[in-house]
Amino acid sequence: MCGVAGVINLDYDSIPNLNRRLALMNELQSHRGPDGEGIWPHPDQHIGFAHRRLSIIDLNTGSQPMRDNVGNWITYNGEIYNYLELRQELGVKNFLTNSDTEVILHAYRQWGNDCVNHLRGMFSFAIWDESNQVLFAARDRFGIKPFYYTIVDKVLYFASEAKALLPFIKNLEIDLEGFKDYLTFQFCLEGKTLFKGINELLPGHLLQVNNGIVNIRRYWEVYYNIDFDHTAKYFEDQIRHLLSESVELHLRSDVPLGAYVSGGLDSSIIAALAHQNSESKFLGFTGKFSVSEDYDESRYARALAEWSGFDLHELDIKSTDFIENIRQVIYHLDYPVAGPGSFPQYMVSKMASNHRKVVLGGQGADEIFGGYTRYLVAYFEQCIKGAIEGTMNSGKFIVTYESIIPNLTALKNYKPMLKQFWQEGLFEDLQHRYFRLINRAPSLGDEINWEALKGYHPFESFKKVFLSENVGQECYFDSMTHFDFKTLLPALLQIEDRVSMAHGLESRVPFLDHPLIELAATIPANIKFTNGTMKRILKDSMSYCLPDVITNRQDKMGFPVPLVQWMKEDIRDFIFDTFSSQKALNRDLIDNKKVLAGLEKEWKFGRKIWGLLCLELWQQEFFDKRISQCFNDI
Repeated sequence: MCGVAGVINLDYDSIPNLNRRLALMNELQSHRGPDGEGIWPHPDQHIGFAHRRLSIIDLNTGSQPMRDNVGNWITYNGEIYNYLELRQELGVKNFLTNSDTEVILHAYRQWGNDCVNHLRGMFSFAIWDESNQVLFAARDRFGIKPFYYTIVDKVLYFASEAKALLPFIKNLEIDLEGFKDYLTFQFCLEGKTLFKGINELLPGHLLQVNNGIVNIRRYWEVYYNIDFDHTAKYFEDQIRHLLSESVELHLRSDVPLGAYVSGGLDSSIIAALAHQNSESKFLGFTGKFSVSEDYDESRYARALAEWSGFDLHELDIKSTDFIENIRQVIYHLDYPVAGPGSFPQYMVSKMASNHRKVVLGGQGADEIFGGYTRYLVAYFEQCIKGAIEGTMNSGKFIVTYESIIPNLTALKNYKPMLKQFWQEGLFEDLQHRYFRLINRAPSLGDEINWEALKGYHPFESFKKVFLSENVGQECYFDSMTHFDFKTLLPALLQIEDRVSMAHGLESRVPFLDHPLIELAATIPANIKFTNGTMKRILKDSMSYCLPDVITNRQDKMGFPVPLVQWMKEDIRDFIFDTFSSQKALNRDLIDNKKVLAGLEKEWKFGRKIWGLLCLELWQQEFFDKRISQCFNDI
């Protein structure tokens, strides 16, 4: 696990101060690789790689970008879990190391660009093909490992983190389309970031530079070709087999492992399976907010640890931790993304890094098996519509209004969201209803300078994903989960990567193994979401490895942060000071005077103030401090 970076002149001319540029990118990503660093400048000075290393597999491998015997170089971040099997498949007799890095180089030599389709794992890498004078870069199928790039004066820079590219941006500006995406979803679409001129390579995509031309294309897609020929029992057996196999592969390491344990279904399944198969002492890590039972799920994490028999480390997160660490959270994220969970996850990762170098997590199951409460909200409305119009059997509806009623208790804490969802419009077409359900912009009013953001509407970007050709339009459930899989999940993985790597910790996510994802996409929605029971197929498949208290719980909270409660007391001064500095009161896009005036109106689990606070802290960290100005003499 590492940080990667590189630079290439698209005209293949020499790059002034190449070594210093590479060293600078390494410095800005030093937290990603505390076990070593290295740079490789090409003799012709038109391309170079940088690398930070965290030793997980083959601890004796050096810290430089790796070279093969025909002059190809690679800088690589990730883990290829099937690297041992690939060594056999490649048939190479004399591997120089036991590393997955060398396996990728040999795979590229044998299969070219198609090498990525042989890799099972998380990865972000770049290879310089010396004989063909081609730069080849790739990102894993789901976006577990990051890859950012920018082009300035016909020079392409790339890195694991956007902050490593900022010194090369001449005029640091906010990307207005990305900004509007964030106000709408709390993440960006179509590879945009909040930094103008910096993009991310989308999951499942390749980037190639050949004769100065940059070409980007998709190499993997998930297809929702629904399998109506098999029973629920068949799918349960397949899920058990593939998930167990994935966990076994994810346990490959030369260091002992642990797991995040939130007390929810997903992380509990991963931790239970990992503990059963771990050859070394296994540890669990959980966080809680003891300020109120409404924010404390630690009893479920303890129940799993006691039932499974592993030791659990608990962290009680305080309001003082928020004040002391939230700026670092924003800095490591590069730019705000998703909800408040990034803060407690940062704190738990910090604790875990004192005991382990590798942890497993449950990220991904909500998006592939249907675990978000909003799916229930959407179906509740559509069931009412179907009952009124007599279209309950039209294919778009997989549950009836009678069967969904017992599960509506899950909506207990969502009354403010329901009120907002239904206050404008009802029974529109499915894409407009789901967009309205996830759209956070209506909670924002004249705090935002909407005039500066006109001309682009995130709904158009939303439709491209929601109505994508790889998803059949007959099933509302598949369209919703697919959108979240392609957009929300990469945002959550950005958090997963940054808050772990901030502490030199590797986070692995066994649910995101492509054989399991490809199977899940074929499961009929009426099996995944029977009677509106979220993640029903996953519960039925894996209940054997969990205590009943976790399998049967219906009050999963998703690591909420008591921000509103703290704001009334402990962190009130911090919040007011953040929004009332001279620079904060003179932002172009946000009127923080009006933000201050509305602080008391936030509901208990609302995310409006969280989103605005993150934007202000981000501008203070990256614009007011002007990280790029320090390096203008490159």
